[in-house]
Amino acid sequence: CRPLVDQGPPEGGLRRLILTASGGAFRDFELEEMQFMAKNDPLALHAKATTHPNWDMGAKITCDSATLMNKALEVIEAHYLYGTSYDNIDVVIHPQSIVHSMVETADSSVLAQMGWPDMRLPILYTMSWPDRVMTSETTWPRLDFLKMGDLTFREPDTKKYPSLPMGYAAGRAGGTATAVFSAANEQAVAMFLDKKIGYFDIYKVIEDTCAAHMQELVLDPSLDDIVHFDQWARNYVAEKCVTADMAI
Repeated sequence: CRPLVDQGPPEGGLRRLILTASGGAFRDFELEEMQFMAKNDPLALHAKATTHPNWDMGAKITCDSATLMNKALEVIEAHYLYGTSYDNIDVVIHPQSIVHSMVETADSSVLAQMGWPDMRLPILYTMSWPDRVMTSETTWPRLDFLKMGDLTFREPDTKKYPSLPMGYAAGRAGGTATAVFSAANEQAVAMFLDKKIGYFDIYKVIEDTCAAHMQELVLDPSLDDIVHFDQWARNYVAEKCVTADMAI
């Protein structure tokens, strides 16, 4: 039996990466309902965006999950980590958060990484790789297929989650575009959490910042270029994109 660490797909054996997203706070909301809240009760929308149905995380990443920006960034990460074309990286909504990612091989087999929605497991594996640590069932519940219930999947609504096409566009543009995309999101979310902008303004300021950057895009950036445009994006959001009437 080959060691587990050697059991990944051989060269040329990978067909597709499938990233799963819980759908965040608004997965069961219609876009029209969210737009109504943004107009009539923006503070309720703000509170909802920072409450996750499955995971217990900080405010920033919880908001990224609500906008699906976390998954847009993961698409870019997967491209660089695994050398996979953006055409071969898909995102699906999986409300139960049991399947965390999947790999489709050339022969159409699909390998899934599964577990309860608990960040301790990926943290443990990061620290123990390539080994696997035996855990206590008392403090670390094992996945029970009879208790976890049905697993469902659906296509993301890109009108409700425009972050996905924006992330793919930044990734395909390459170079410093991805750094600007990430930094603009961080600045926009920080201002949203401070109630300086509304929920849907997050998408708008990121889109405006990425569009402005295309005039100065560096396709083969140095580390200095990346650091420079990271700061440029944060400044652009704060100084050029945000106006007083956006506050909630």
